Amino acid sequence: MSSRLDDTHDPSLKSWVASANTPTAEFPIQNLPHGVFRERGGRGVWRGGVAIGDRVLDLAAIPPDIFEAPTVTVALRAASASTLNGYLALGRRYWSALRQALSLGLREGSKHQAVLTKALLGQHDVEMRLPTAVGDYTDFYTSIHHATNVGKLFRPDNPLLPNYRWVPIGYHGRSSSLAVSGESIRRPQGQTLAPGAEAPTVGPSKRIDHELELGLFIGPGNERGAPVSIENADDQMFGLCLLNDWSARDLQAWEYQPLGPFLAKSFATTISPWIVTMDALEPFRAPFERDAGEPQPLPYLDSPENRERGAIDLKLEVYLLTKSMRDQGKDPARISTANFAKSAYWTLAQLVTHHTVNGCNLQPGDLLGTGTQSGSAPGEEGSLLELTRGGKEPIELPGGEKRIFLEDGDTIIFKGWCERPGVARIGFGEVAATILPA
Repeated sequence: MSSRLDDTHDPSLKSWVASANTPTAEFPIQNLPHGVFRERGGRGVWRGGVAIGDRVLDLAAIPPDIFEAPTVTVALRAASASTLNGYLALGRRYWSALRQALSLGLREGSKHQAVLTKALLGQHDVEMRLPTAVGDYTDFYTSIHHATNVGKLFRPDNPLLPNYRWVPIGYHGRSSSLAVSGESIRRPQGQTLAPGAEAPTVGPSKRIDHELELGLFIGPGNERGAPVSIENADDQMFGLCLLNDWSARDLQAWEYQPLGPFLAKSFATTISPWIVTMDALEPFRAPFERDAGEPQPLPYLDSPENRERGAIDLKLEVYLLTKSMRDQGKDPARISTANFAKSAYWTLAQLVTHHTVNGCNLQPGDLLGTGTQSGSAPGEEGSLLELTRGGKEPIELPGGEKRIFLEDGDTIIFKGWCERPGVARIGFGEVAATILPA
């Protein structure tokens, strides 16, 4: 997990794509996230692209041998396909080679500007889909603040179970219901048990909630029976997206024991369309530290490199836009914030290592959710369940509207970015979805 800072991270780099050079650009030349797109309105074929400023670089429209190096040619062809699974399977040598080539090609004064200009489309002129064919989706529970907050609501006398501090807790999610930002979510139905009732009823959930998470896309994967060590976990991590793991809290309360989440989680999970690569996130690595009173990770989850730079300084925000606010032309209201480096009890490398320690085989394009990211301070809660103290304290929005849980027509928006002095700011775009009636 040695540092991979190189000239692609140089904060002084400028692109000949002018929109990439503004101070608040989500996708400057130091970012170059990958996604899959086609022309808006269903025109054209799905293919891979890279975001630069407010444009999409159509990788399929670039002559395959333009960068001359065979490694780059192979990577370019794989990254331009209709899913990125084949590209992720190639591994870090190919990812880094293509990043370097695209960075050189998009810099001011590049000899490839004339050719690459023909491969640019406006982001508003394209539609996005899931960047990989996700074979498996696992959701973890990495924020100790979220786990404690939720535990207090369900188990006031024993909010944090003893295994939490020793093992990265996770469950197997439903990959078939993954959706990309912009797709609406239908309010789910299921069983609930009303207070004092002797039998459950079936109907629409009344407690739809968001969960502020990140998603990690897996690269080459490992063979079944061959665990990934903490020292090698970094090479399995391609990049991150924003992730909203929608939850039906009333269905969850009735069904979650003894086997955990089921229908309360499987109806939808929404992700942002662009994968910000781990290479782009390199300047924002941070030390992974546990408080002195906390148990230290077991040896298989520990390494000097993970302690030195296993965390990522990544800022997150949650916004809520009601139907009334939308009709009045009002902006979404920010309802919470978080920081991944401060909220996560486990690192991404530890998630990969623990997931495979039993011999489980991860595959290219698999998705790992981090679990809800909540901080320790008020306003840093990553779900309405926490913000409203289990539905007892409604939050008030500009204009006087109140919310306990989400109503039909409500839109939840997540935003994320990384910034540090002396380093170029990079963003994730956003993940947004609206709740539709059952």
